[in-house]
Amino acid sequence: MESPELSFTLAYVVLSFCFVFTPNEFRSAGLTIQNLFSSWLGSEDVGFIQYHIRRTSITIVVHSALPLGYYMGMCVAAPEKNLVNIYQVGDSWRAFLLLSLCLQSVSWIIVFYWSRRRWHNHPISKVLQAHVQPPFSSWGSVAVSINTEFRHIDKFATGAPGARVIVTDTWVLKVTTYHIYMALQSDCHVTVTESTQHHLSPDSASPTEILTLRVDSINPAVTPFNIKLNSAEYAELREKLRAPIRNSPNVVIHRTLGELFLETFKAQVDLNQPYALPHGQELEPCIGCMQVPANAKLVTLCHEAETDDDDSDCQQCHCRPMWCLLCLGRWFASRLDEQTPETWLSSRVPCPTCRAKFCILDVCAVQ
Repeated sequence: MESPELSFTLAYVVLSFCFVFTPNEFRSAGLTIQNLFSSWLGSEDVGFIQYHIRRTSITIVVHSALPLGYYMGMCVAAPEKNLVNIYQVGDSWRAFLLLSLCLQSVSWIIVFYWSRRRWHNHPISKVLQAHVQPPFSSWGSVAVSINTEFRHIDKFATGAPGARVIVTDTWVLKVTTYHIYMALQSDCHVTVTESTQHHLSPDSASPTEILTLRVDSINPAVTPFNIKLNSAEYAELREKLRAPIRNSPNVVIHRTLGELFLETFKAQVDLNQPYALPHGQELEPCIGCMQVPANAKLVTLCHEAETDDDDSDCQQCHCRPMWCLLCLGRWFASRLDEQTPETWLSSRVPCPTCRAKFCILDVCAVQ
């Protein structure tokens, strides 16, 4: 017979496995609900709403089975307790088993109720119904709108699997483990309510700033919700979000070195000699973002050297305008050494297309 200490140790391992290590360890091993039930869930890109209706339903069923799984694990980890014979176990274990079975049964009943009338009763469907107003004639047309815009490559998406933030041309979405919050951009306003700094790594040069934004809608049927994102992504969110954003009086958003560099980059380009587009040549969309015309051209203007043999010299770029100023600035910043920000303005990086080296003085705005 196993010692009591060994039984308690095994029980602790089983409990930790079920309740503590499941989210992270299973995810790192690829054993997630999305992977295990992928054939039934379908594709998120094809049907975003339908995918998450099924995902949240199976998630509730699986999570409600954890207490029952713990009991079954204890049957193996502590055989001396004879938990298999429910007539001989203690009252506390019998009550735990009864509650576990009830929890699992209730979850199946809830999912069955949600699935009635083609998932009309699901909480996500209820949220969709709150947006049934012109131009949407039904909650199905709202779902079609979200599904279509989610497939666009220009959407803004960030966050962990349990708290994803997605902003499309029309919608602001927050995807959680059990639900989806949504608001029409035309009906909502966003408020920055909190800013916190976290030192995630001792090797990090600066702390990570996490912003909390509250999304409120003028539609009374839409529940307000909070979203969190890294302050480094705040500028990209503002570009995609057409709804007004306001700051609470006590919230200060600290600008990152990357944001300050991009501002300096654009200011310097405004001082550089502009590039006159040849007659008859048309500007194509930027190949980086595909959202704005390519409005930047690399022309050797620094004249610090006349030869291309020296690795430290700028080189002539013969590429036509293919990048917008913002994307070119982000490319420039991505090639810099984060440990030496004092050298950024004087650095040279290769052209993203032909690899010819250039500096900030060589970047010209296209007229």
